[in-house]
Amino acid sequence: MRSTVTRSGVVAALVTAGILPAHAADLIDPPVIEYEDPAPAIGGWYLRGYLGMTNQNFKGLDYEYFDAPGWEQTWPDKGGFGSSPLFGAGVGYQVNHWLRGELTAEYRGKASFSALDRVTEIADPTNVMTNEYSAKKSEWLLLASVYADLGNFHGIVPYVGAGIGASRNTISHFNDANVMAGGGGYAGTGSQWDLAWALHAGLGYELNERATVDFGYSFVHLGDGKTGQAHNYDPAFSRPNSGFKFKDLYSHDVKVGLRYKLN
Repeated sequence: MRSTVTRSGVVAALVTAGILPAHAADLIDPPVIEYEDPAPAIGGWYLRGYLGMTNQNFKGLDYEYFDAPGWEQTWPDKGGFGSSPLFGAGVGYQVNHWLRGELTAEYRGKASFSALDRVTEIADPTNVMTNEYSAKKSEWLLLASVYADLGNFHGIVPYVGAGIGASRNTISHFNDANVMAGGGGYAGTGSQWDLAWALHAGLGYELNERATVDFGYSFVHLGDGKTGQAHNYDPAFSRPNSGFKFKDLYSHDVKVGLRYKLN
């Protein structure tokens, strides 16, 4: 009997010894492996499209036969342009949180121009004539711009920037009405490329990880514009000339657009 009990005790002890490590192992929690989320991508390409309105001006109208000897010319209205729509698109690259660059092409619609001068004969001040000038102006503007983003404030990102490029300035429908003399003239369409530069400022509003609405302002210097050769309505009074020159064209532009990240 004792040997049987002893054998039973040994078997029980061995079984217990085999079970206890298993239960002890079950009491130890498996190791927890934590994976950090990858950092969001900073750099990357994006597309940009926008539209807006121009507010244009210039430094003056020039013509080789202005201030003719024996005559005094004054400007009751030195002239100005109406507003016009603009449409642009381009591609950009976000270097980091603070710096990005863009290449854009922009069409600036036809803006109406008007001006008025008065010409008085010095020897006979009663002999006075006026010229009412009118024209249309449009441009193609190509710019390479660099922007500095000034921080992210709950999805709102203010920025400043500068750009340089070229503008193809076109003057068309130029007309000179001399009502008092019953005459006048016109000039053909003229286009020329000129150096252009711009200063930018604005706000971006992040809709999501890829799309940002852009509210912008730009001061743009477009260079000079020029008509084709000018002609008198009466060919007998036409003289060789190089057309009318619009000096130092510039504009204050407001724009709204969308930037869309490609990666």
